[in-house]
Amino acid sequence: MTDCTLIGILDDGWGGLSDAARQRLLAASVVIGADRTLDLVRPHLPAETAYHDMDGALAKVAEWTLTALAESRSVAILATGDPLCHGLAAWLTGKLDTAIDILPNLSTLQLACARFRQPWQDIKIASIHCQDAGEWHIDATPQHGIYPAMRAIALHPQVFLFTGPDNNPARLARALLTAGYVSDEVRLSVACRLHLPDEQLFPTLPLEQAAQMDFPEPNVVLVQRKESPGAPSFGLDDLEYLQRSPEKGLITKQEARALSLAKLRLRPDATVWDIGAGSGSMGLEAARLAPHGHVWAIEKNDGDAANARANAARFRLSNYSLFDGKAPQHLDTWPNPDAVFIGGSGGELAELIHLILGRLNPGGRLVMNFVTLENLATATAALKELGADWDVVQLQASRSQPILDMHRMAAQNPVWIVTTTRTAAENA
Repeated sequence: MTDCTLIGILDDGWGGLSDAARQRLLAASVVIGADRTLDLVRPHLPAETAYHDMDGALAKVAEWTLTALAESRSVAILATGDPLCHGLAAWLTGKLDTAIDILPNLSTLQLACARFRQPWQDIKIASIHCQDAGEWHIDATPQHGIYPAMRAIALHPQVFLFTGPDNNPARLARALLTAGYVSDEVRLSVACRLHLPDEQLFPTLPLEQAAQMDFPEPNVVLVQRKESPGAPSFGLDDLEYLQRSPEKGLITKQEARALSLAKLRLRPDATVWDIGAGSGSMGLEAARLAPHGHVWAIEKNDGDAANARANAARFRLSNYSLFDGKAPQHLDTWPNPDAVFIGGSGGELAELIHLILGRLNPGGRLVMNFVTLENLATATAALKELGADWDVVQLQASRSQPILDMHRMAAQNPVWIVTTTRTAAENA
């Protein structure tokens, strides 16, 4: 047994603690916890017990603990539920250079699932218990506080979420509606004030209803999403994308898209840039191929940008952010990429190639599509100037078209696909 114990406690207070947890608290000279949890144990502890309120002072917990231990005083730290489940344990053990015992309680996940009679062994756990993140929007980046939850919901049919006063169940419901989900597909079950006399449960709420409600605090949310086949990772037909009408050819065609994505060689966690996003076809399929990564896209044409955003919402891709403007605008605010696709350069091609090869992560790949000889010549000249290795594939595809009661082959414009890789040596 050590002189420092991290104890899980719920709102049923002293009565819900194990005998071992009670003994550790009774023996502690110093007890640390949020004011609400300290009030649950004060009446049961000796008068000489010293207390530290961690509300707004989380950074001081390690200091208080180490100071008490240095004075040979035993310490008990209170945390909600199971401190090892999105709780204090991981953070605190990283701050202390001393052994610490952990006595967990039931987690709020277990309690809520018991209330809703839901098995939880397959549930993904996430948290939006953080600073006020603001409302969700289609172009949100990974810095948004709700982003991890939105990705978890996109990838898992059941997600349990720890909420906060600002990032609450209503905000989550609004975020899901903004992202394109509908009530027939997603339901929220909200458990409020668990283990308190005024506990309230709100099972299987439609998103529209939950988005307008005020829920008692504290609360947690179980998100359940019906699994559906969805869109394939890549290879969608061109006409499945909203695009300019009448069609002007400003979409990377399916055949070129498939080869270009193969050339990008995306990892599941890749950071991707899409320069000249057009209707979003390349970036959105890249987002599907990198479900644990993120796509940063830019488009200068307002109509194309609107279509790309609408396509992102239709396909419910929350790991895709589109910026309005012409590259290299905004690129200095983006993280270094693992893969970059250039579908349109707005006359800044040589500058972009120099910039991108200076920013690519080691092993990163730049793939460019051209339909004009002039742009192909500009790209290869810029790559030669930089001493980069590159290769070119000319793709010439033909599609069948009906003619009377037969079919003929109609040729598409040839596309040159240029690929270069940033090696670790070049990066150094």
